[in-house]
Amino acid sequence: MNTSRACLLLATLTLLTACGQSASHQQAAVSGKPATPNERKIIYYRDPMNPAITSPVPKKDSMGMDYVPVYANEEKPASGEQGNVIRISPAVEEQLGILTAPVLREDLHRLIHTVGYVSFDQSAVVRLHTRAAGWITELPISSAGERVRKGQLLFRLYSPTLVTAEQEYLRALQAGNATFIEASGRRLEALGISKDEIARLKQTHAPSKSIAYYAERSGIVEALNARPGLYVTPDTEVIRLGVISQVWLVAEVFANQAGWVAVGDEASARLTSAPGEVLHGRVNFIYPELDPVTRTLKVRMTFDNPEVTLLPNMYAEVTIAAAPEKNVLTVPSEALIRTDDENNLVIVALGQGRFRAQPVTAGIESGGRVAILTGLAPGETVVTSGEFLIDSEANLKASLERLSAGNAPGGHL
Repeated sequence: MNTSRACLLLATLTLLTACGQSASHQQAAVSGKPATPNERKIIYYRDPMNPAITSPVPKKDSMGMDYVPVYANEEKPASGEQGNVIRISPAVEEQLGILTAPVLREDLHRLIHTVGYVSFDQSAVVRLHTRAAGWITELPISSAGERVRKGQLLFRLYSPTLVTAEQEYLRALQAGNATFIEASGRRLEALGISKDEIARLKQTHAPSKSIAYYAERSGIVEALNARPGLYVTPDTEVIRLGVISQVWLVAEVFANQAGWVAVGDEASARLTSAPGEVLHGRVNFIYPELDPVTRTLKVRMTFDNPEVTLLPNMYAEVTIAAAPEKNVLTVPSEALIRTDDENNLVIVALGQGRFRAQPVTAGIESGGRVAILTGLAPGETVVTSGEFLIDSEANLKASLERLSAGNAPGGHL
C-alpha cells in the first residue's frame, strides 16, 4: 500500500470519531448551555481530512464534514511523548480489533525447517559372518525386514573345519593334556564357537553336526544373503541385523543455512503417519561435504525409538533449533512493519488509547517471533493486529506524523 492509501486509512479513522465528537459539540451549542468549569476548553478546529488545516471557529469542509475540535489539554503531547503519538477512542479501538503483545527478553533460535529420512543406526548394526567355510543347514528367517529377538536362532552352519576343531578338543580332553586342551579351546573360540557351545561339548563329549548362530540383540533383518544349502565363506555377510530401538534421521540443510548448524543442537521430527506426535533428538554429526547434486549439507540426528514409531526409509518433517541468539528482545513477527532492508517500524501501545510509531532495528526471525536490536525496551507493549496496520508499507511513519502535523501535534481520533 502506497503513502496516499496509508493516509486514507488513517484519515478514515479520524472520520469515525470526528462525527461523534462534532455531534456532541453541536448539541452543546444548540442547547445554549455555557461550558462548565470541568468541561475541556476548545482552542481551535481542524479539517478531518487534512489536520494541517485549522479554523478558530466551527465550520464544515468541502465534503460537508464538521471540523474536529482540539482541546487545550491535547495541544501538546504528554511529558516524554513524541510528536507522532496518536489517540484512538475506545469505540474505534474496539472496531479495529486491535491486539497487543508484550516485548519479551528470551533466547531466540534460528529454526531450520527441512525433511529427512530414517535409517538404521549404523554404529549398532550387527553383521554376521562365519569364520569357517561351510553350508547353511537351517535358516528360520525367510526375508529381509523380519524382526528378531535377542537369543533367537538365526541359522545353523555345517563346516568340516569346525567339526575337525571340535574333535581335536575332545581328543585333548581325553588325553588330559592341559596345554593341548587350552590350545584347542582357543582355536574353537577363534573359529566363532561360543563359550556356551564349548562348555556343552566339554560336558557331553559329542561334537555337533552343525554350529548354531543366535541373535546378540533384538532388531530387524536389514539384509539376508543366504538360503538353506548355500555354501558360504568368511567373506560372505550372511545376515545384517539393524537395531531400531535407536535410529538415525538424516536431514538435508540448504547451503545458506549450513553455517547455523552445530553438533548438539536440539531437533524435533514429525511424521505424517503419526499426526500430532513430536519426537525429540539432537544433532550428533555433520557430514563434511555438500551433496554434489542437491547442493545441500547432510546432518545426522539420533532419536530414541522405543515404540518403533520410526521405521527405516520413512520421511519426516524436521525442525532444527540452531545458532541461538541469547537474551534478546523479541516481539511477534506480525508486530513488525517492514519498510525497507534497514528501517522497520512497530506500533507501541502507550495505554489509554495512545499509540506511537517506533522505528526499530530487526534481527533474526524465527518461530513466529523477531529479534529487536534497537528501538524497544523490556516491558513495552506493541500492536500485533489492527486494520490500520493491514498492508502498511513504507512511509507509515510519515502518515502518522501527518495526522498530527501543523498546529495539532498529538491529534485525537
